[in-house]
Amino acid sequence: MNLAGKTVVITGAARGLGAAMAKRLAIAGSQLALVDMDRDALMSTAEECERAGSREVRTYKVNVAREAEVESLFDSVSADFGALHGLVNNAGITRDAFTVKFKDGEQVSKMTLDQWQAVIDVNLTGVFLCGREAAAKMINLKCQGCIINISSISRFGNMGQANYSAAKAGVEAMAVVWAKELARYGIRAASIAPGFIGTEMVMAIKPEARGKLTANIPAQRIGEPDEIAQTVQFIFENDYISGRCIDVDGGLRL
Repeated sequence: MNLAGKTVVITGAARGLGAAMAKRLAIAGSQLALVDMDRDALMSTAEECERAGSREVRTYKVNVAREAEVESLFDSVSADFGALHGLVNNAGITRDAFTVKFKDGEQVSKMTLDQWQAVIDVNLTGVFLCGREAAAKMINLKCQGCIINISSISRFGNMGQANYSAAKAGVEAMAVVWAKELARYGIRAASIAPGFIGTEMVMAIKPEARGKLTANIPAQRIGEPDEIAQTVQFIFENDYISGRCIDVDGGLRL
């Protein structure tokens, strides 16, 4: 798919990976529908995308975990652009906690249902809702294209992240299902599993802790957000990639 002039929705676009994806696709000439809950940061990303060369950029404040808001989002994108060729399901949150934690034989904490549900609602249900609505609009508008889910190497199971790991495994599986279900309409689906990437959240980790993380990465460095954005562009532009997950982790999970 040639990205020039194509309409792409990116969730979680206000900062971090989402902002990097938006800027790269802007350079490629895409029309962008940027989605986030942080309107101010979203506007800043939109302005950078306009300067980078995007033909048209619009912003939408949406909670992807709410069905009515997601349905309204894709109705608006369809009306505003008249087309839809791509979706990057990037929005996500963390609420880390051990499933149960004991000290000296006594339980001191456990992951609460609220912690579990918050992550599942945004990271899994939100991906489902956006993917479902994007696919329906693409079919109705007769637009062939691609849906990309942002998974994580945590999908294999990471301590303190039962909620996050479960959600990220789920979004990879959904991409496989969508690749099979939507191929007849000319719609591909794939996923990307980042390792440790230099987003604001990761770079806020204390230097000594970040150093220990880096020491375990064969590439001996933390990844750059644009390296995930490059992978997004690669999947969009390569029409024979579908149903697969690309790990971008510097060899962390060999």
